[in-house]
Amino acid sequence: MSLNASAARTLREIQQIPGNEVCADCGALDPGWGSCSLGVFICLDCSGIHRNIPAISKVKSLNLSHWEDHELQLMAENGNQMAKSKYEAAVPVYYYKPTHKDCRLLREQWIRAKYERKEFTDHLRWSPTETRDGMLMKRGRDNGQFLSRRFVLSEREGTLKYFTKYDAKEPKAIIKIDGMNATFQPEKIGNPNGLQITYLKDYSTRSIFVYHDSGKEIVDWFNSIRAVQLRYLQVAFPGATDTELIPKLTRNFLKEGYMEKTGPRQTEGFKKRWFTLDHRRLMYYKDPLDAFAKGEVFLGNKDHGYSVSAGLPAGTYRNGAWQHGITIKTPDRCYLFTCELESDQQDWLKHFSDVMSSCFNHLTAGQEAKLFNGP
Repeated sequence: MSLNASAARTLREIQQIPGNEVCADCGALDPGWGSCSLGVFICLDCSGIHRNIPAISKVKSLNLSHWEDHELQLMAENGNQMAKSKYEAAVPVYYYKPTHKDCRLLREQWIRAKYERKEFTDHLRWSPTETRDGMLMKRGRDNGQFLSRRFVLSEREGTLKYFTKYDAKEPKAIIKIDGMNATFQPEKIGNPNGLQITYLKDYSTRSIFVYHDSGKEIVDWFNSIRAVQLRYLQVAFPGATDTELIPKLTRNFLKEGYMEKTGPRQTEGFKKRWFTLDHRRLMYYKDPLDAFAKGEVFLGNKDHGYSVSAGLPAGTYRNGAWQHGITIKTPDRCYLFTCELESDQQDWLKHFSDVMSSCFNHLTAGQEAKLFNGP
C-alpha cells in the first residue's frame, strides 16, 4: 500500500521541525527515510544499516511506504533532536561521530552503539580503560601477508606498541601517541574493518595496516586511540579548550589517488605513483600499501612562497599519456605532476590551494608546528 496524500503532507510538516532536515545519524541533507519505531529521519545509506537491526528499528520510505497514524504520531513526538538528547546524551568528547562521507563501518558501529547497545545514554557505558591490550591482524611490511599481532595502547606511557608474538618481551615498534594518526581504509586494505596507522619514524612517515574480524572491536580501538591522544594534548596544551584540540586527533586524509611525477631535474620520465595528502604533507608511494613513502612534500602557506597552478612549464619532457599537469612551487624547488583526467587535476588543485590558503586556526603557529612535527 502506497503513502496517501494526507500522510505525505504530515511527514513533510514534521520534517520542517529543526533537526529533522538532516539524517539523524550521519547528517546527510534531506533524508528520505524514517525509522517509525525510533521516530527519526534517516538517509538511504543509514536506512540500510537500520534494516540490519530490525528488532530495534523499523524503516519506511517517506515517499513510498504506507504509514499508520500511530507511526506518524511517534515521528511527530520524537524526531531527531529528541532522539539525540536520549541516545547521544553522554557521547565522550573524543568519540568520533561519522558523517555521510565516512566508511560504512564507522556509520554502522555508530548506529549500533546508539540504538542497539545504548552506549551513550549515561556516562558509565562507554569508558575506555587506560590500557587496551589485544590482537589485531597486521600486514607484513615485506611479504604483504596479514598475521596476528599483539597491540598494547597505554595512556600512562602515551604509546601504542605491537609485538610479533603474544608473549614477546620486547615490542617490534613503539609508536608515540602524539605523532600518530589512524584512519579507516577499507578499500585500500581490502577489508571492511581495515585501519591505517601512520607515524613518524626517523623523520619519515611509516604506515602499518591492520584489521579485526569484529567491527566493534576495531572501532573501539580507534576511539581508544583518540581518547589517549586527547588526554596527552590536554596536558601538553593546558590553555587550549577541547574544542580546539579535537580537530588535532585522528584525521581522514584530505585526498588520495594516482598521479604521475617526474624527478627534481625534470628531465626524467613521469612515473605513476600513489599520492596521499595528509594535512600539509603530500606523500607519494610506489604502491598504496607501502610501509614508507618514496618522498614527501611539505605544503606551506602561500604567503611563505608556496603556490600551485594548472599545467607544466614550457618545454617539460613528457613521456606518458596523462596530460593534465600540475605545478607546485615551494621555496626550494618545483614539483611537476600529471593527472589522467581533467576532473582529477581540478580536484587535486582545489585541495592543494585550500591547504596553502589555510592558516593556523585552532592553535598558535608555534603550537601547530609542534603538533605537526612532534615535540
